[in-house]
Amino acid sequence: MSWKHVLEAFDLLDDPAASGERVAQWWRGYGLNGIEVTTVEGEKGATDFVSVLIPGTAGQSAGGSAPTLGIVGRLGGLGARPERIGFVSDGDGALTAVSAAASLADMARRGDRLPGDVIVATHIDPDAPTRPHDPVPFMDGAVAPEANNTYEVSAGMDAILSVDTTKGNRICNHRGFAITPTVKSGYILRVSEGLLSAAERASGLLPVTIPITTQDITPYGNGIYHMNSILQPAVATSAPVVGVAITTQSAVPGSGTGATDLAVVESTVRFVIEAAKDFTGGELSFYDEDEFARLVELYGSLEQLQTLGGR
Repeated sequence: MSWKHVLEAFDLLDDPAASGERVAQWWRGYGLNGIEVTTVEGEKGATDFVSVLIPGTAGQSAGGSAPTLGIVGRLGGLGARPERIGFVSDGDGALTAVSAAASLADMARRGDRLPGDVIVATHIDPDAPTRPHDPVPFMDGAVAPEANNTYEVSAGMDAILSVDTTKGNRICNHRGFAITPTVKSGYILRVSEGLLSAAERASGLLPVTIPITTQDITPYGNGIYHMNSILQPAVATSAPVVGVAITTQSAVPGSGTGATDLAVVESTVRFVIEAAKDFTGGELSFYDEDEFARLVELYGSLEQLQTLGGR
C-alpha cells in the first residue's frame, strides 16, 4: 500500500516553500539516487523540474532488455499563491508521481524490484499563475509548455503514463481516475486492455475511460482548444502515451483548493505501480504493433499532429 508515501508527499508539497530540492531530499531518504533537479526561469516565474530513475532487475540501466516505463506528473502548479492559499487541485499529478517514486523505492529496498526501469518526472511550483478556461479556470505554467516536455519526457521511456488532474470538464463525471486511449505518433489508438485490467485491479471498480480528440494531442500554442495538458508528452516522443486522468463528478477548477482527494490519489498511485509491474515484466502492451504498422501503411504518417503545423 502507498498510503504512507501519499501522506508524506502531500505534507511535503502542501507548503509555500515546496521545491525540487526538498522533493529530492525526501526521495534520497528512501534510498533513491541519480535524482536530477533543474530550475527553469520563465516569463511568469520559475519552476523546479525533478526526475529520478528506479532501476529494475533486468532494466536498461543494468544492461538488460526489460522495457522502461515513464511516469510523468503533469500540472501547471502545486499552488496559485498569493491568489489562492494552499495546495490546488492541479497538483494531484505531481503528488501521484512523487508518491509513486517513493513507493517503488520502498518496494525495492525490501526486495520487491520490478523487472524494468521506471523513470518518474514532474515539476514543483508552489506559486504558479492561473488563466481563464471554459468551463472552469485553469492553472497556468510559469514556463513555456515546451520546457515541460524537455525535462519530463526522456528518450529512455519506452511508454509513458501521463498523470494529470482532469476535473475541469463535463465529459467524465466520475470520482476517481480514468485512462485515455493510447496515443502514438499522431494516432489515437484503441484503449489498452492491459491497462484496463490494471485499473480494475487498483480501483476495485469497472475501469473508466475518458474521451479525447485530435485537438487534445496537438501541441499547446497552436491556438486550438485543449481539454488540458494530459497528452502533451505525446507531442515530444514516438513512444506510446496514455493519460491517467484524476477526475471528479462535478467540474472543479484546477486552481481550486481543498479539492485533493487523497484516497483517489492513493488508488492512482497503486494503478501506475501495477501498470509498471505488468509493462516492465512484458505482460502488458500499450498498443498492438502490427495493427499500428497497418494503420501507417494504409493511411500514412500522422506525425504532423505532433507539430504546430504549417501556419
